[in-house]
Amino acid sequence: MGVDEKYKSLQEILRSLHRVVVAYSGGVDSAFLLKAAVETLGPDNVLACIGVSGSLSAHQHEQARRVAAAAGATLREVPVDEMDDPAYTANRPDRCFHCKSHLFGTFLAIAQREGYGHVVCGNNLDDQDDYRPGNRAAAQLGVRAPLMEAGLTKADIRELSRRVGLETADVPASPCLASRIRYGLEITAERLEQVEKAEALLRSLGFVEFRVRHHGDVARIEVRPEEMARVIDPAVRGRIVEGLKSLGFLYIGLDLQGFRSGALNEALDSTQDSRREPEHPRTRARGDRSDMRSDQ
Repeated sequence: MGVDEKYKSLQEILRSLHRVVVAYSGGVDSAFLLKAAVETLGPDNVLACIGVSGSLSAHQHEQARRVAAAAGATLREVPVDEMDDPAYTANRPDRCFHCKSHLFGTFLAIAQREGYGHVVCGNNLDDQDDYRPGNRAAAQLGVRAPLMEAGLTKADIRELSRRVGLETADVPASPCLASRIRYGLEITAERLEQVEKAEALLRSLGFVEFRVRHHGDVARIEVRPEEMARVIDPAVRGRIVEGLKSLGFLYIGLDLQGFRSGALNEALDSTQDSRREPEHPRTRARGDRSDMRSDQ
């Protein structure tokens, strides 16, 4: 199925839902879903809700505001308190399940109270290829994933986003700050702030696609292979070392494998390759999955 046919399928799915709350982050997928929902259903039938907590960086928050305004959508900023949940702060491999359960539950309550029939999220077809406990939370709570249901991949979404002029079309993926902290290392406000400030430093130095992984005393930097030479340039290296040490890291390492999304999942042992989350229940009847690929 071509991208235009997939988009028509997405519109059909959205029309069947009538009024929706979009679980919104301002990233590539949820931004496109929000734009498509507004265009298909009209702004009065769409509410974008973004969870605001220490795991949302100021950079991502500002981007989310801009994109929602450009899409003509109503954006509601909803304070969330996942840090009060020990199952979340323990930072086990199912952390995202607990976070999304809380977040989606909050948005479902808003939808029910204000007459929106469904909550929808930005999961796409490629999201079935990595370890994503949040998919399980969505399925259990009945949160729909229209992009996934329509068979849209990340590449499709970027192409369609370019067509409608979304600024997110070519931005790197940027999951929450908690995803940078090594499994088993407790999520704290201080650690989230360390990650946010460390990544802000790299961004200020001109790096675009990167991660700073938090391993306690160690900050592990991932950049594109072609940018590694810049990291070890004496002037740049000095600013990175000084900046990250000022944040409390004792050791700063450059990961020679380079940037890759979901790198912390590599530490999960093979018994968790039951890692792949079950398909969203509404994708099972949508035919061949031969176009699935992993960007993770």
